[in-house]
Amino acid sequence: MEGIIVVDKPSGMTSHDVVDKVRRRLKMKRVGHAGTLDPLATGVLIILVGKSTKLFDKFVAFDKAYQATIRLGLKTVSADIQGAVVSEKPFSGISRDHVSEALKKFVGDIEQLPPMVSAVKHQGQRLYKLARKGVTVDRVPRRVRIDVLKLLDFESPLAKVYMECSKGTYVRQVAEDVGEVLGCGACITEIRRTKVGPFVIGEAVRLEELNEGDLKKWPNEESAS
Repeated sequence: MEGIIVVDKPSGMTSHDVVDKVRRRLKMKRVGHAGTLDPLATGVLIILVGKSTKLFDKFVAFDKAYQATIRLGLKTVSADIQGAVVSEKPFSGISRDHVSEALKKFVGDIEQLPPMVSAVKHQGQRLYKLARKGVTVDRVPRRVRIDVLKLLDFESPLAKVYMECSKGTYVRQVAEDVGEVLGCGACITEIRRTKVGPFVIGEAVRLEELNEGDLKKWPNEESAS
């Protein structure tokens, strides 16, 4: 048994939790994922089964698309609503136009500082593990690309946005940076990955409904042999 499964990851689970469930469901040990989603996040998670685990590098290189909700006026240690609050600032004077203009500043090739809640390593340790201990370290900005970043809906203090971006782009950091531009701070309340390369949320299977029939062959599957 081999191939890929496009899973609609539920919120509250780690990507590794999803892999464990797929292993038990398919009764297979050789299962992995391509492109981590935070526990808070939902949406497209590519699961690799059998020899297809060798295709990892092909999938993590794909561009991604997300829908996310940004909460204005609130800055947290993790840049999401689940983290401890760092500061609260007024946001009542911020309009839809203000948010739209702020988003435009992040379209194109930009330098982005990886958030502390990320899998980036510092002296051999994952940043998110340090963050759990309350440790903050200096990080090196990375070059990323955002092709689309637009406002879908705005009902203060919540702004729903859509983003298409290169691999390695952190949605939560975009939210925090937008908050800095607006002067009120901001964090993420929801993240949903809607696309990974050619794979879209419409073809994703819910974890509780997954079975062997959901396995797909990648066109270049022979390269995993």
